[in-house]
Amino acid sequence: MPVAIRQATHDDLPRLLELYRELSVKAPRVTPERLEAVFARLALYPDYRVFIAFDGDATVGTYALCIVDTLGDRCAPEGIVEDVVVASGSRGRGVGRAMMEHAMARCRDAGCYKLVLSSNLAREEAHRFYDALGFERHGVSFMVTL
Repeated sequence: MPVAIRQATHDDLPRLLELYRELSVKAPRVTPERLEAVFARLALYPDYRVFIAFDGDATVGTYALCIVDTLGDRCAPEGIVEDVVVASGSRGRGVGRAMMEHAMARCRDAGCYKLVLSSNLAREEAHRFYDALGFERHGVSFMVTL
């Protein structure tokens, strides 16, 4: 599948909203107004980008990449991937691979020493996908709901 990936713009927000709704059926529905406000705020972050993937005119995926400087270890930046979604009808067709390869290339270009992400324990298929891409299971992820 030929996948084109570019940085998302304000005009992509309706498409992004549809994709994010596929992340979790249990999550509260985000309004278009809230999505727009947060998207505008993210534009103020120096290295936080939302990307959108297309197959022709069809929106097939999205992910966010934040590149942050670190003081520890190497004083080198690291990349953090969040909000990965592949449209349900496009799964298993190379979209996720294309997006993660895109993220890895951007991180290499930025001099990052690592790219990290977390995945819900229940998403075993996603874990196998990340394993196949060369991600290593490292440490334990913790969260607290606030």
